Amino acid sequence: MRQVLLASLISLLVSLFGTPLAIRLLVRRGYGQLIRDDGPTSHHTKRGTPTMGGGVIIVATLLGYGLAHLLTLSDPTVSGLLALFLMTGLGLVGFLDDYIKVAKQRSLGLRAGAKLGGQMVIAVIFAVLAMKFPDPSGYTPASTQISFIRDTGLVLGSVLFVVWAYVMIAGTSNGVNLADGLDGLATGTSVMVFGSYVLIGIWQFGQNCARLDAPSNCYEVRDPLDLAVVAAAIMGACFGFLWWNASPAKIFMGDTGSLALGGALAAVAILSRTELLLVLVGGLFVLIALSVIVQVGFFKLTRRRVFRMAPLQHHFELVGWGEVTIVIRFWIIAGLLVALGLGVFYAEWVTGAGS
Repeated sequence: MRQVLLASLISLLVSLFGTPLAIRLLVRRGYGQLIRDDGPTSHHTKRGTPTMGGGVIIVATLLGYGLAHLLTLSDPTVSGLLALFLMTGLGLVGFLDDYIKVAKQRSLGLRAGAKLGGQMVIAVIFAVLAMKFPDPSGYTPASTQISFIRDTGLVLGSVLFVVWAYVMIAGTSNGVNLADGLDGLATGTSVMVFGSYVLIGIWQFGQNCARLDAPSNCYEVRDPLDLAVVAAAIMGACFGFLWWNASPAKIFMGDTGSLALGGALAAVAILSRTELLLVLVGGLFVLIALSVIVQVGFFKLTRRRVFRMAPLQHHFELVGWGEVTIVIRFWIIAGLLVALGLGVFYAEWVTGAGS
């Protein structure tokens, strides 16, 4: 438990005090955000705001996790390292995307094929490694079964699991990326979502099948406490970054941060055996991604639009809502969905304990 507290505190302090240094460095190098002309006109005032701030979140998370283990004289686990690998790998893909934007002064960075290819390589490496490294109880970091709150019994096999993992990773990373359109929206939502996984990891650790006093409905998760440490480090890093990213934002996380956070979220869900529960816990990201899918699909079929603009948050901007109003109301929705997800998670355990 000390690891969880230390990881969140250290990453919070690194992010809170490190972000101003990153802002000054990015401003000095002229790495400012480019704004698309087809977006809301109110966003033009944000042109030139430093971007690629997600690098601070990644560094703060890695330091929080590493120092928490160092100070408690505990060893990192395979699950924790895999989650950080996926986060850092996708963050690197996002960094290349952001760097091309600012270096070539265009609103589009990596080509779609190159971006998806980079995500695929990182995701496949993660998925393959996650099926290895069994612990003394025989549990590997990931299971080849589809999971909801625990494994469902629907076995995919190794090849289909890699495909499933890639779909999850691409979906979550792009979902967070789409939500990163208003000051503080993706960062604040990430605080709540990763906070929920801190609680889930701690609970799974207490009711883990590897413990001698575990109940009959215990959780077959390899390293639940270390996943809670990872989630706590990310939560703390996002908290510190939010201080500077809230409206009016002094810095944006860019694709560096959004792809990294989405990848970390997918990793924690896969490794904690709560893959489908992520649809509830990360429900706001799902809704925002669905708004783009609906908009594109409906337009191709009818040549008409469902929303004035997608993703969903920009529709409400064009309707006339203020940016801060949208962000706060979306945070409320995100919080309600997180609470619903945690409620379903706990209700399943209570029902199992009573059966």
